[in-house]
Amino acid sequence: QVRVVESGGGLVQAGGSLRLSCAPSGIIFSSINAMSWYRQAPAKQRELVAMLTSGGNTDYADSVKGRFTISRDNAKNTVYLQMNSLKPVDTAVYYCNLRMKITTAWGQGTQVTVSS
Repeated sequence: QVRVVESGGGLVQAGGSLRLSCAPSGIIFSSINAMSWYRQAPAKQRELVAMLTSGGNTDYADSVKGRFTISRDNAKNTVYLQMNSLKPVDTAVYYCNLRMKITTAWGQGTQVTVSS
């Protein structure tokens, strides 16, 4: 059974940092073609924040470039999103998305709240 569990969210003041983690189970980590973080703020559509492909290519939303970094630790089967210089507009539920050859898996989301 596939499970994707995010952690690391919380409440932080503007300018602070958080690191989100995404740990899948029931998935062969090396079979993941792309690992992504999405976010959804209240009354807004879910948006792509960062993506890391199996080839090591990364892509970021313009709004987070230079502040957020996506990475993976193959030994720990974990995907990370390091978020620095957080702003109130970064407040959202953050979701981990893993895309394999024939399926996609989502986590349940972790809340990030940035206070001004």
